[in-house]
Amino acid sequence: MRAADWMTLGGLSVIWGGSFLFIGIAVKELPALTLVGSRVLIAALLLLAAARLMRAAIPWGRWRDFALMALFGNALPFTLISWGQHHIPSGLASILNATTPLMTVLVLRLAGPRDPIGPARLGGLILGFLGVCVLIAPKLSGGLSGSVAGGIAVLLAALCYGLQGLWSRRFGSVEPVATAAGTLSFATLEIVPLALLLDRPWSLAPGPASVGAVLALASLCTAFAYLLFYRIIRQAGPTNASLVTFLVPPSAILMGTLILHERLDWAAFAGMALIFAGLAVIDGRLLRRIRPIQVA
Repeated sequence: MRAADWMTLGGLSVIWGGSFLFIGIAVKELPALTLVGSRVLIAALLLLAAARLMRAAIPWGRWRDFALMALFGNALPFTLISWGQHHIPSGLASILNATTPLMTVLVLRLAGPRDPIGPARLGGLILGFLGVCVLIAPKLSGGLSGSVAGGIAVLLAALCYGLQGLWSRRFGSVEPVATAAGTLSFATLEIVPLALLLDRPWSLAPGPASVGAVLALASLCTAFAYLLFYRIIRQAGPTNASLVTFLVPPSAILMGTLILHERLDWAAFAGMALIFAGLAVIDGRLLRRIRPIQVA
């Protein structure tokens, strides 16, 4: 990637690190479907307005592609992460979500021979999933408890993001604002009816902190962030774009510690180290920069 792509990726990682904080605040008073429905509805309205101002044409005729992108890129993973954070800290959720590049590599390989898994990628996958085992294993002694189920939910969200990376290739020629607006519009159609039916949100009374968290999630962490994300996909490809989750956990852990007073155990940091090592091996650029030592 170019230097500008890395700068965009870094900014996006900080914004999405904040999303785990805002979800951690909002889930204290809002059920997952209501939180996600509010998030995607507000973000869709903002992006539709932005697309109109920028005169970006949204290819509504490709509604099937939009519907699948919305399902795997927004509706399912947003709901799984929000439900998962009812049971696990925001920092741990961000670490598990960092497996997205691992899932992306697997999905792209299963989709066809264009993305082969060589020895380096295979080693990276093994390291990454070993890290997941380190994260989850200490919690298995209590059975399928809430924390284990929450962790599995976030892992399933990462798999959804991997599927989204595959489908995003179909939008390579579409303006990022049009892709984001179309996708979030269909996510709204997929989630809001369920939230109205199951959560009865009109009976809820969230406080100012939860309302502010939802507004920040929708405007900053969704509408603006997805403009950046689809721009990276268009310029650098889905696998490079998925590396944003490599950079998200440090900021998410810091915010969770300072604001939500969360504390992670040794297994979280050991698992994060293994996942990061696996991602570095898959990416390959760090290994190529390491020169062999010349022995006289």
